[in-house]
Amino acid sequence: MSQAQVKRTSRQGRRAGSPFVAGFMDKSGMVDVERVANAFRMTKGQLAETAGLGVATISKSDRRAAPRTQTRVTEVLEIISRVRDWAGGEAQAMAWYRSQPIPALDGRTPEALVKSGKAGAVRDYLDHLALGGFA
Repeated sequence: MSQAQVKRTSRQGRRAGSPFVAGFMDKSGMVDVERVANAFRMTKGQLAETAGLGVATISKSDRRAAPRTQTRVTEVLEIISRVRDWAGGEAQAMAWYRSQPIPALDGRTPEALVKSGKAGAVRDYLDHLALGGFA
C-alpha cells in the first residue's frame, strides 16, 4: 500500500469513527462541503476562510475532492464534533472554534491553528481536557 493510500485510509477511518462527521459525507465517502456550509449557515467563501482554504478550492467541484480540501474540512468537523456538547450546540462550537484563544497553544484560536496545519495540536489539547487536564 502506498503512503497516499495509507493516509487516505487513516482519514477515512477517522471520519467513519464520528457519526457527526459521517453525516456530512456523500455516498463515495467524501465530505460534502456544500452540506457543511449549509449546516453552519456559511457561504462557501466563509467555509473556505474558516478552513484556511482558497475560495476557488471550495467553489470548484473538481477541487472539493482534493486531499487537502477534504483533510482541512474534516479537521474542522472533527474539532466541532468534540466540543459541540459542552459548547451548547453546533453553532456555539463553531463560534468557539473561530474565536476562542487557547492559552496553552500560544493564545491562538483553533481556527488559526487548523489554518496553519496544526489541527493535531487542537485535538491533543482537547484530549488533554477530556482526561481531566487543566486548560
